[in-house]
Amino acid sequence: MKYNTLKTIILSCLTYGLFFNYVQATNSSMDILLEKYKSLGAQTPDIKQGKALWNKSFKHNTAPVTRSCASCHTKDLRSSGKHVKTNKTIKPMSPVVHPERLTDTKKIEKWFKRNCKWTMSRECTVQEKSDFLVYINNTMNF
Repeated sequence: MKYNTLKTIILSCLTYGLFFNYVQATNSSMDILLEKYKSLGAQTPDIKQGKALWNKSFKHNTAPVTRSCASCHTKDLRSSGKHVKTNKTIKPMSPVVHPERLTDTKKIEKWFKRNCKWTMSRECTVQEKSDFLVYINNTMNF
């Protein structure tokens, strides 16, 4: 009995420790990018602006239909999405559901560049990137 209790406590501590380290890693990646965007002129990130931008439809210069981030990723960032052109499944954007999200600054920058151009026909501004990051990271608040 004592052995099982001790084993449970140790496993809980290890799990909590790994989760805590993961959360720190996520925050570190976000902090790095938010500081970078701030140094490039971004103001305080706005979660509501991020949500509005996420759901805003843009007329693409080469497509007859409008596109939004939610077109592929869905309005609920905790749900899987599907690319509207390729039908490829897209894992949830929320770090709560998909813990690898927002942990790699290079991947975040790569996908901002690719997806902003595809959706908006231009690159995102540093303010838009900041707003997106805080919105995606705080999906449990919406």
